[in-house]
Amino acid sequence: MTAPSLRQRARAPSATELAGIPWLALLSDADRQEATAALQVGMAEPGDRVCRTGAPSNYWFGVVDGLLKMSNVSLDGHQITYTGIPPGAWFGEGTLLKREVYRYNIEALRKSTVAGLPIEVFWRLLERSIPFNRFVMMQLNERLGQFIAAREIDRNNQPDARVARSLAALFHPVLYPGVGQLLRITQQELAWLVGLSRQRVNQALIALQAAGLIRIEYGGVRVIDLAALRSYQVM
Repeated sequence: MTAPSLRQRARAPSATELAGIPWLALLSDADRQEATAALQVGMAEPGDRVCRTGAPSNYWFGVVDGLLKMSNVSLDGHQITYTGIPPGAWFGEGTLLKREVYRYNIEALRKSTVAGLPIEVFWRLLERSIPFNRFVMMQLNERLGQFIAAREIDRNNQPDARVARSLAALFHPVLYPGVGQLLRITQQELAWLVGLSRQRVNQALIALQAAGLIRIEYGGVRVIDLAALRSYQVM
């Protein structure tokens, strides 16, 4: 018997879940009511794919809780991880704007609550809501900078620096407002995102903590100096 898909498991969001969606508060009362009525949330199990390469883009997605990763498969069959997607993040607006199929996979690294706004409502909000347009425009601008930084990380052959800058990307205050100063992430999850072994990631975290940039806490990592984390280099 086939397990129900994420869409089949979807339900209406709770008041607490709605309160964690950053762009809802920017809307007019009428637009907020329409968006709230259209929003759905589903529980993604580890390994579930929220988006799949080649699938039509029917929803704008956000992470209410948990951790996702954006990846693809190269021509030679190797997986390429672009970024992690922590709580508070909304993604896929560029694909929806171009009405394209997804060019990447979005997969749950742990049990995650994912929200979806249908593309029809996304477009209606774009057509009539200036605050919504500003939010989407800011998302696109910040994401461009994020992917430029990701290219720099890929070319960095210093493991400690790769971990530092990958961590810094997950503390982005605009793209990931739900993270705050403490990111709930395991060393294995971070290893999957960075492309290093868990043991090597552990060494890098210890070095970054010794440098006063982060603090390793139970179940996560707390950032102490985000600016230094973004520009970290091994001397």
